[in-house]
Amino acid sequence: MRNGIIGRKHEMQILEELYASDKAEFAAVYGRRRIGKTFLIDKLFSDKYDFYMTGIYEGTRKEQLTNFAHQLESYSGKKAKTPKDWMEAFFALQSYLETKVSQERVVIFIDELPWLDTPRSRFLKSFELFWNEWVSKHDNMKLIVCGSATTWMTNKLLGNKGGLHNRVTMPIYLRPFNLAETEEFLLSRRFSFGRKQVVETYMSLGGTPFYLDMLRKSESVAQNIDRLFFRDNSPLRTEYGFLFKSLFKESSLYRKVVECLARKLKGMTRKEILSEVKCDDSGFFSEVLADLCNCDFIRRYSAFGRNERDMMYQLTDLYTLFYLRYVKSYNGGDINYWSHMQMDISSWQGYAFEQVCLHHIQQIKIALGISGILANVCSFSWQAFTDKNGKEHRGGQIDLIINRGDKTINLCEMKYVSGKFSISQDYARRLAERREAFRSLTSTDKTLHLTMITSEGIEHNEGWHTIQSELTLDDLFC
Repeated sequence: MRNGIIGRKHEMQILEELYASDKAEFAAVYGRRRIGKTFLIDKLFSDKYDFYMTGIYEGTRKEQLTNFAHQLESYSGKKAKTPKDWMEAFFALQSYLETKVSQERVVIFIDELPWLDTPRSRFLKSFELFWNEWVSKHDNMKLIVCGSATTWMTNKLLGNKGGLHNRVTMPIYLRPFNLAETEEFLLSRRFSFGRKQVVETYMSLGGTPFYLDMLRKSESVAQNIDRLFFRDNSPLRTEYGFLFKSLFKESSLYRKVVECLARKLKGMTRKEILSEVKCDDSGFFSEVLADLCNCDFIRRYSAFGRNERDMMYQLTDLYTLFYLRYVKSYNGGDINYWSHMQMDISSWQGYAFEQVCLHHIQQIKIALGISGILANVCSFSWQAFTDKNGKEHRGGQIDLIINRGDKTINLCEMKYVSGKFSISQDYARRLAERREAFRSLTSTDKTLHLTMITSEGIEHNEGWHTIQSELTLDDLFC
């Protein structure tokens, strides 16, 4: 931990390089709500701000401009009238900053930039002029903007086709914490959770720092989840709706797509999603899928050997999966609902563990010793069939396949169980059959490695000799 910041080493390095740079810089930090964007910038630069303001959620243009004037007055020490429009506002900011041009560094931070872009405000045109005609011409100026409305940030700022095209010098996308960062976060707050409890927390909250900060160290994982989701006025019961509204304009279709995918956990094709949500195949629908991928709600992946038309989409955001599975339909009546469910959630934990693994592909590659080898991640499913030798094969699915550049493929099985997993003779036969079916259907000549990823390891019995490599949840923390 550095500067009180958990993880974010790469992002901190970029921002420190921005501050040390000998030219004007324009950083755009974006990512979903509650992910820690403002916290990161404040920790690094709060004592260096020469101007700071934040947009007001669903504020009117007048409210935004009044807030701007108040902040300008606070920093300049001079009375500032409310500007009539954003052009006048940025001219006033420019006049104030001209008094700072002799400084070694000048830091301007505008938080929640998308919320300033109210209808018919022409905010973006004025902001564009502010950067192009003044800030960019002063080598000591460092402009940093943040935004939770990821679609606005990616489409209107980073993807701008007009005067702001390619003007952002340092785009930074802030992702949720991984397991190692989640563990570090909890340890910094004196939690005594073991790694299995960290994983079980991650299964329901994901790696969103704000959600993790709501946990109490005096409570068990189940007690924390009861309090956060299943009590009256639980904070994470109401979060779901606001999360989508804050990220996406016209959020209705985004929610429909996510809730559709929540009913088909193994994923759906674009065509299947369109049919389910009863939507026209359009550029806007493509934008919805891309935005959901960019915000880490869903993943787009290929089946082994399939082409672009057969790409699959799968809901992988752990908070959303948990909310739609257990919380959305919860009608109250049992304030200890999750604690009472503990004996009946093994199938859910099994699926959630698969998703946790998919969030940690890089860690899995490191544990397998293949981090330096080019590899594609995909899946494969098949119906029952008879091969060319007349042998019958049952249908099946392999959710994680690592197709490596060294002529090897890892066929991964993920199991979340209490205690060591035992590979029985029957299960060993099933694994071997799945490998044979995969080879027969794909005609691959690569070496196939059966790989097990389990919560607490595998018993080294006779069945253990069937597999070529094994990982435990500890390997996901590297």
